[in-house]
Amino acid sequence: MNNALFVIIALAGGAALGLAIGYALRGASHRRKLSDAQDKIAEAERKASDLLKDAERREAEALAKAKDKAIKILEEARVEEKRALEDLKKQQQALLEREQTVSAKLLDIDKAKEDVEQARQKAEEAHKHVEELKLRAIAKLEEVANLDRESALNRLLAEIEEHHSEALMARVRKLDEITADEIDKRAKNILATAIQRQASSHVCETTTTYVELPTEEMKGRIIGREGRNIKAIELLTGCELIVDDTPNVVTISGFSPIRRQVTKRALEKLIADGRIHPGRVEEFVDEAKRELVLDIRKAGEDALYDLGISPSGIDPKLISILGRLKFRTSYGQNALLHSMEVARISAMLGEELGANVHVCKLGGLLHDVGKAVDHDMQGSHPEIGYKILQKFGFPEEICYQSIGHHEDKPKTLEAIIVKAADAISGARPGARKDSLELYVKRLQELENAASSFEGVDKVYAIQAGRELRVFVNPKEVDDYQAAKLARQIADKIASEMKFPGEVRVTLIREQRVIEYAK
Repeated sequence: MNNALFVIIALAGGAALGLAIGYALRGASHRRKLSDAQDKIAEAERKASDLLKDAERREAEALAKAKDKAIKILEEARVEEKRALEDLKKQQQALLEREQTVSAKLLDIDKAKEDVEQARQKAEEAHKHVEELKLRAIAKLEEVANLDRESALNRLLAEIEEHHSEALMARVRKLDEITADEIDKRAKNILATAIQRQASSHVCETTTTYVELPTEEMKGRIIGREGRNIKAIELLTGCELIVDDTPNVVTISGFSPIRRQVTKRALEKLIADGRIHPGRVEEFVDEAKRELVLDIRKAGEDALYDLGISPSGIDPKLISILGRLKFRTSYGQNALLHSMEVARISAMLGEELGANVHVCKLGGLLHDVGKAVDHDMQGSHPEIGYKILQKFGFPEEICYQSIGHHEDKPKTLEAIIVKAADAISGARPGARKDSLELYVKRLQELENAASSFEGVDKVYAIQAGRELRVFVNPKEVDDYQAAKLARQIADKIASEMKFPGEVRVTLIREQRVIEYAK
């Protein structure tokens, strides 16, 4: 029992001793770990302290650098600010000086303006004073001379004209020559420019047309049995066929160019067909008329295209009326070619004189449109043309060209230009031909116009009526009156007569003194 207890006590004591030894060993191990940990902590704190000190040192260095840079920037800013302030002060000083200069100039200007105003007032007062003195002097002169101003002037002019007529005439001639030369030079330049740009040939037409025949036998076939074929042709066309001894030619005679053209075309078709009898004559005459209508329309369109005028804005009926001028003549001149030439010359003159070129060109083309239907309507061709253009809706400035080119003093510049272009076209050598009766009549009218004045001795119209030689009585007409008389004769011819171009009036005063030595 005791052994067992002893064993238990021994076991318990061994266990307690084991526990104590184990605890002691554990505490020693713990203390070693704690010591190692404290060493590591200390080492970490030391490293941290070193890092912190290094960071503080770098921070101090960075702050020092930043402070130095900031100080440098501030110094540069102060220098720049100082420089800017100095520039600003200089600019302000310059502006101040300029303002002072401008103010001084304004003061000088105001002073000069006041001086000028004072001088003007003094001049006005002096002018008024002079006028008063002049009126007083004139009044005293009128009182002393017992004449008013107008009467004295008339008497003075009369005395000058009486005693110095030759000097006055020489002066008048000189002024007239200077003015006339300048005007003539300018007009010649303009007309020469227009005419040289429009140089066209003219061939006078007649009242006959010729048709060539292939053989002489064809003449008999055209005449037909008992003349029935030729009678049918003449009846349907209104023209006369002349079949004479001229080889291989038949002459068509008639005053209407359109009828002659219809007859010519119908006859050519009959000759080509070979079957000539009244039935075929009527058929080919109708066909020729239809073709001629188309040709007339084409002639009008071609005229517009040649002049650069669009036919889209013109009524087709008016284009056909215009084309009829191709078969109309005036003093032997083709009316359509004449109208086209007038349009071109009018446009050129309009360019030189600054007029409306479109009005000049279109007005020049349509100025004689009344001649296309003047044989079908009553009235003169200018009035007929004016009504036609109004009917087709043309403006008044273009309609007026039909009347204006026959007026002595047209109302518009364009009408004057068209009138001049019409005269230029008609006055070209070979453009027109007058009959002998009209030529002689014009010469007689020129001579009669000059003979109607007192003091005229003899009158001769020379150079086809383009110059008039007037001989005056030297005892009745002196040199001063001679120049005046020449002007009066020229004015009368220009106002009362119609003629192409111009008429030169040459007045001759011859003084012959004869003495005999015995």
